[in-house]
Amino acid sequence: MEKKSSYLDNMVGVGDMVLLDPLTDESLLSNLKKRYNNNDIYTYIGSVVISINPYMMLPIYSLEKINEYRNCNLYELSPHIYAIADEAYRSLRDKDKDQCVLITGESGSGKTEASKLVMSYIAAVCGKGEEVNQVKEQLLQSNPVLEAFGNAKTLRNDNSSRFGKYMDIEFDFKGDPLGGVISNYLLEKSRVVKRLKGERNFHIFYQLLAGGSPDLLKHLKVLSDCNLYTYLNTDTATLNGVNDATNFTAVKTAMEVIGFSNTEVDSIMETVAVVLKLGNITLKSEHQTTGMERCYIDDTKVLDEICSLIGLNESIFNQALCSRTVEAKGDKVMTTLSIAQGYYARDALAKNLYDRLFNWLVNRINESIQVKGKVQKKVMGVLDIYGFEILEDNSFEQFVINYCNEKLQQIFIELTLKEEQEEYIREGIEWTQIEYFDNAIICDLIENGKKGILAMLDEECLRPGLITEFTFLKKLNQVFSGHQHFESKETMNSKFITDTTLTDSCFRVQHYAGKVTYNVTEFIDKNNDLLYRDLSKAMWQAKHKLIKSLFSEGNTSKTLLKRPPTAGFQFKASVRVLMKNLLAKNPNYIRCIKPNDTKSPNKFVDQLVQSQVRYLGLMENVRVRRAGYAYRHPYKPCLQRYKMLCKQTWPNWKGNDCDGVRALLTELNIPPEEYAFGRTKIFIKNPRTLFDLEDQRRIQMEFLATLIQKTYRGWKCRTHFLLMKKSQTVISAWFRGQNQQKKYKRLKQAIIVLQACTRGWKVRKSHRKYFKSNASKTIRNFIMSSIIQKYLLGLKKTLPSMSPTDKKWPALPYLFLEKTHQQLKMIFYLWKCKKYREGISNQRKAELEEKLYASELFKDKKASYASSVPQPFKGQYLDAQKKAKYQKLANGMEGKLLMMDTAMKINRKNGKHSPRIMMMTNNYFALADAKSAQIKTLIKMNEIKGISMSERRDGLFALHIVENSSVGVKGDFLLNSDHLVELTTKLHRSILDTTQQRINLEIQDELSLKFNKSTISVKFVKATEKNGNIPVCKKKNSHLLEVQVP
Repeated sequence: MEKKSSYLDNMVGVGDMVLLDPLTDESLLSNLKKRYNNNDIYTYIGSVVISINPYMMLPIYSLEKINEYRNCNLYELSPHIYAIADEAYRSLRDKDKDQCVLITGESGSGKTEASKLVMSYIAAVCGKGEEVNQVKEQLLQSNPVLEAFGNAKTLRNDNSSRFGKYMDIEFDFKGDPLGGVISNYLLEKSRVVKRLKGERNFHIFYQLLAGGSPDLLKHLKVLSDCNLYTYLNTDTATLNGVNDATNFTAVKTAMEVIGFSNTEVDSIMETVAVVLKLGNITLKSEHQTTGMERCYIDDTKVLDEICSLIGLNESIFNQALCSRTVEAKGDKVMTTLSIAQGYYARDALAKNLYDRLFNWLVNRINESIQVKGKVQKKVMGVLDIYGFEILEDNSFEQFVINYCNEKLQQIFIELTLKEEQEEYIREGIEWTQIEYFDNAIICDLIENGKKGILAMLDEECLRPGLITEFTFLKKLNQVFSGHQHFESKETMNSKFITDTTLTDSCFRVQHYAGKVTYNVTEFIDKNNDLLYRDLSKAMWQAKHKLIKSLFSEGNTSKTLLKRPPTAGFQFKASVRVLMKNLLAKNPNYIRCIKPNDTKSPNKFVDQLVQSQVRYLGLMENVRVRRAGYAYRHPYKPCLQRYKMLCKQTWPNWKGNDCDGVRALLTELNIPPEEYAFGRTKIFIKNPRTLFDLEDQRRIQMEFLATLIQKTYRGWKCRTHFLLMKKSQTVISAWFRGQNQQKKYKRLKQAIIVLQACTRGWKVRKSHRKYFKSNASKTIRNFIMSSIIQKYLLGLKKTLPSMSPTDKKWPALPYLFLEKTHQQLKMIFYLWKCKKYREGISNQRKAELEEKLYASELFKDKKASYASSVPQPFKGQYLDAQKKAKYQKLANGMEGKLLMMDTAMKINRKNGKHSPRIMMMTNNYFALADAKSAQIKTLIKMNEIKGISMSERRDGLFALHIVENSSVGVKGDFLLNSDHLVELTTKLHRSILDTTQQRINLEIQDELSLKFNKSTISVKFVKATEKNGNIPVCKKKNSHLLEVQVP
């Protein structure tokens, strides 16, 4: 993506509200609305980023965007959260300045998402490597864990952070992350036991029930139905677009990445289940004999399940829930609790248990992500904390939250003024004191050590006697009756001012963002945050290691009677540490705004945004920022941006950048009081001056664009003309050349014709006397030789392939050459057959001769012959090398072994088949027993007088033996072979070679055989049943044998 040269380019509204003119509440709100409607959700106030929650995904957080903002000046591109994140990271890396990013805003304004974006940007731009990536992954994975345990759905936000979080990310000298430390502030633990209708408890409860495996839920003794638990609201058990089961898996994965062991994860889930089950303990009351009310547990099943999970005796826990030990002057008295006190004790235990679990989680994450050992490091803090809150009913939580925001506003003004003053001094500009509202008086009203509201609240909580919220309010009225930022019904009446909005139980504080009315009801209880010591001791006695460690004060050997610090005291101390931490760092601010209460995209509610602008003190921010000079810019970028407005600086300025800007402003007649020259920057006082410069630049850019277009079009036309002219010259030259070539060819042809005519005339003249006697013969011989030459050359080009089977021959072109044509065809065919024969080996030649011999014997006579043609004649179908008995038989035969195969001998008496090993040499034909390998029959070749077989596809054949043979008077043999054609061919040739006589071969369907001097007729018929390929022999009578063949 091409970078813009300035954030002023293509700007919708004003990107930096320091330049807003005129500056009013209406113009500020209108500017934010105009940019929001254009999906420009980020706007600057100097170096402060205003972020408006769009409630939808925008395509502005891709890796390309990260690379675009990487190593860019804050004002170089359009406003973006990545710009301030990059500015903070580069200041930390390059200038060794510790940084902090302060993110504030209402619930639902996008603070959590903003902190994620800052961390993800820093993770993307810092170094790479296995160890660095592991640290980055651990830092990023801490978010899902803390969100699950510290976030909940409220009426304003589906993922509202119910605690303040400050994370210090620690880097090495190269800018690579080493680790981090997380601090948490004021978890809203009251949400565990009570919340408004339409809100949810903390996410982890719903995630556990939805995503826990059946085995885990069985172990925790919980069911997946939220309706079964008092602490979970049934009307908001699920959230639109949120899958609690998937999120539970993500939380467990994040814990694994951070370094939680399986035992620790199980202990955490067991503690969550205990908190959930505490809400299901129901109490009933009864009156004792003394008349006092006492409570008892109605159904002990839930109690038994809790005690089973944490390893605690049921009676100890029962007693701790329903009674209380009071110590006075060394004596211990056991008192029973009323049903109201019992429920208070139960809820207090649930709140404290969850709060301590959350603190333990933060500490455990810190153990994994903090830097080990002493390493020199740089620090960037990210603060995600509640914004200023004004509700219909404001209680203790809103009071301390708004106190924290007062301190943040105070430090913001101080640091902003300090930053302004340092820049002025650095640039050599005279610093003038800026008047602004100092809210130190409000902070002192709240936090003063002796006469502050928090100090008097602690004093009231510790005072003996009857303590109520009204005694506390009465004390405030006495101390702050004349304070200009404190109001109550009593103080207003004393000034003769009637205010119906102030009730007897309320007081009002004039904060920097407006007046807030606080109801003192429950101030005392929430500040005390008491947990009965009996419950702490009971939890200490549990065998569950995690829960036992959370209640260390329950250890009887170390129990102190000193009262624990109040919630207000602890929060004030935390804020003091936070302010000290922030003052030691260079601040970067992100102010988050919620555009509507319905979480709808593209909806901007003016009144709601206006109130947040007031709470966040944005107008005050703008006034402080522009009290001196509203705009400042380095000389070089400023000169590059506006140099086209001055003839001296356009197109290039040769001298110093500062002198170039001075010449530019002088020629534009800008009054000297409107600007000042720093050491590296130009300072412009009035935004209108900058906008005038922008308007002139826009006009000049349009003129320059027109000039560039005109110049380009002229150059394009000239280039096109020159190209056309060059093309015309080339075409003309080519045309003239072609024309001359054609003319030359015609002239040459004419000359050749003239030469031919002249030579012909001369030859005719010299041969005229011989012409009448020899002309016809010469012409005839010439024509015939030409035709024959043409015929032979054409035949050479169209000769067929060299394959002997290819009998094609070119067509006859001339009838008088027909005899020659046929003769040449025969010669060519014989020649290519000779060539083919010369190319075959002796072995192949022998095979073909054998195939030819078989063809002479069987072609058109035996039906099975056609299938035998493509099959090679192997001869050896039994491998004599592999079986010893075959080798022994082969070695025992005289002469060269021609064939060895299995055959079937047909019994003369009943026609049954008997397997035999058939062997043939050039001297003998032998049959051996297939099992014993003993030769049964040995026939000399000269004793065989004939062979007969059928015309069909069977393998049956008869060997006719001479009468006085060596086999005796047995007569002829009837055999069956799968290789009948090969066997007969070899046998026939062998007898011919041995006796020099051709034996008789009969092929017909009725044969005559002699068995034991009797003649038997063998008749071949087609088989009626399928018996495979083997013929079936049936003896019909003593003189007839019927063979059924397939």
